[in-house]
Amino acid sequence: MSRRAAVLGHPISHSKSPAMHTAAYAKLGVDIGYTAIDLTADMLPAFMESVRADESWCGLSVTMPLKTAMVREVDEVRGAAAHLGVLNTVAFENDGGSVRRVGYNTDVAGIVEAVRYAGVATSPHGAVLGGGGTSAAAIAALRGLGADHVDVFVRDVSRAGDAEAAAAAVGIGLSVRPLVQAATAIAGSDLVISTFPPRAADALADELGALPGSSGGVLLDVAYDPWPSRLAEQWHRHGGVVVPGLEMLMYQAAEQIRLFSGCTVDSAVIDVMCDSVGLPRRVF
Repeated sequence: MSRRAAVLGHPISHSKSPAMHTAAYAKLGVDIGYTAIDLTADMLPAFMESVRADESWCGLSVTMPLKTAMVREVDEVRGAAAHLGVLNTVAFENDGGSVRRVGYNTDVAGIVEAVRYAGVATSPHGAVLGGGGTSAAAIAALRGLGADHVDVFVRDVSRAGDAEAAAAAVGIGLSVRPLVQAATAIAGSDLVISTFPPRAADALADELGALPGSSGGVLLDVAYDPWPSRLAEQWHRHGGVVVPGLEMLMYQAAEQIRLFSGCTVDSAVIDVMCDSVGLPRRVF
């Protein structure tokens, strides 16, 4: 039987996940069709009920604005997702004839692998832009890299609940600061992770561009369409290293593909995933 998987979110037409997953399943020789489905949080419960009745589903990738809402729609949450209360992956597992929907968060590993590949050392002085669901994974990733404190910059300091919960869950010190303070502060950071949607950091980029000096730090901008973002352009002009969000997407997708297919995702599979979205092949 042909199996099904999809990425869910709103908006979703820009997603590169279908290209990556489709290339990987073709290379692996498994019959999994992968599509993009535009879905709001209000539509999620009805969709998940329809999925429960369809045995062809093997997995779901979950993006904004569904990462927190999906926690209520699964039978079990494992790993980092259980600590963070935010997930980006649902794998369908056969449990004695019944199917269990299991939630995971592969964003954490995706961030860690992407910035390590870019040369980030352990225990970085880190900052996160944005306080939503993806910020939780960014905070956990910084903790995994050995950081003991993180500054989170948000438009409204009263709406940083996901970030605060994540910091408490992984045991990292947290300072929530207004976005107007970000430009000067991040210029001296070893690692900055922007979780803002496309163009949301344009004003910050202009502020950064007006500052003197240079930065030798790394910026991971999870927004990848349009690319390069204005923030990425200004960071590069200041001498910093830019990691596109596609790098994170590729690494987190590799773990999803393993969960959905049950296959090992080796370097040959990673290569075709990179080819599918125009990333350079890995050099180790």
